[in-house]
Amino acid sequence: MFLFRKRPEMPSPADALPGRPNPIPTAERHFVNGNPLKGPYPEGTRTIVLGLGCFWGAERKFWQLPEGIVVTAVGYAGGHTPNPTYEEVCTGMTGHNEVVLVAFDPSVLPLESVLGTFFESHDPTQGMRQGNDVGTQYRSGIYVTDEAQAETARRVRAAYAEALKARGYGDVTTEIKPLEHFYFAEDYHQQYLAKNPGGYCGLGGTGVSCPVGTGVAA
Repeated sequence: MFLFRKRPEMPSPADALPGRPNPIPTAERHFVNGNPLKGPYPEGTRTIVLGLGCFWGAERKFWQLPEGIVVTAVGYAGGHTPNPTYEEVCTGMTGHNEVVLVAFDPSVLPLESVLGTFFESHDPTQGMRQGNDVGTQYRSGIYVTDEAQAETARRVRAAYAEALKARGYGDVTTEIKPLEHFYFAEDYHQQYLAKNPGGYCGLGGTGVSCPVGTGVAA
């Protein structure tokens, strides 16, 4: 969060920090809605993991959606180090991204709408940064649990890429990858801006709203 200016390149698995075999402690329940952070979630709940810059402000974007959210949680994904700490991620030597786990009810909140919030809440053209936050942990990323999610993510990304290009933005750099591991962040990071309403957010969108054809409500 605090203007870390680390190496902008991903470390190799051989160069990454070793981490640890056991998960680091985290919260048991969501600070805002009281639901169990790690589940079990209601039947039919789907999850997706999203990276869009500083995870404090990113998480708030999703728990503030008016309906369909079961749980949000912040954590680390997309890298090599098992069970990393926040301090380790901030070195740039884990390869992990700061991410938000979004557990949602697709009968109320379609995946396209979740991805609409994702793309409209940050600038997905900035590469290894988001505003003043610079480093591999601030890259734009969608980490999917199956091929159906990947297909939807690619379709929505393409629609936003076209709309952003029409507004003079560069190429979208959002990576779409299978989710290998999601590591819950430390307790104090969970729902941070609900616990600290005046805390740092560091998140800004492009002002480009949902393109026609993605299935996202405008």
